[in-house]
Amino acid sequence: MAAIYVCPKRQVPDAARQLRPSHLITLLDPADDMPTPEEVSGHRHLRLGMHDVVQPSPEHHAPPDDLHVRELITFAKDWDRGQPMLIHCWAGISRSTASAFTIACLISGPGREADIAKLLRARAPHAQPNRRLVAIADAQLRRDGRMVEAIDAMSPAKIVFEGTLFALPLDI
Repeated sequence: MAAIYVCPKRQVPDAARQLRPSHLITLLDPADDMPTPEEVSGHRHLRLGMHDVVQPSPEHHAPPDDLHVRELITFAKDWDRGQPMLIHCWAGISRSTASAFTIACLISGPGREADIAKLLRARAPHAQPNRRLVAIADAQLRRDGRMVEAIDAMSPAKIVFEGTLFALPLDI
């Protein structure tokens, strides 16, 4: 079974060559135009323009919203899991880990949220999933707060400037 891989933007070209993912998710500032690596078909590259914030502010006018999460979930449902999925944001710490957590919860079904969060922490000590993204996904997936509770219960993240490539297996 394929896994979800997460990395920072800087590592995408190498990760795409190494993993040959069928699907790529980019979560960056709305003005950042990330090119699609040649290893990924253009229609399988989802670009979600958002700032890494949990509250709207005048400086960051594009926080994660319902439409972003709806697009993420719809895109993930199209993934047949025959090849890896690669997800990235600027640092590979917050938006991308929240998205990987969301997709793993979607695929695993209700009741596995805490197990997925524990596995995420084990695989990525630096993960700090964006709470706003997770809360919106929790509502859309009708998880009754379990996704938010699971990330809130994660041990503190290792503080790093940039994450490293890691895999989140789906056979949880």
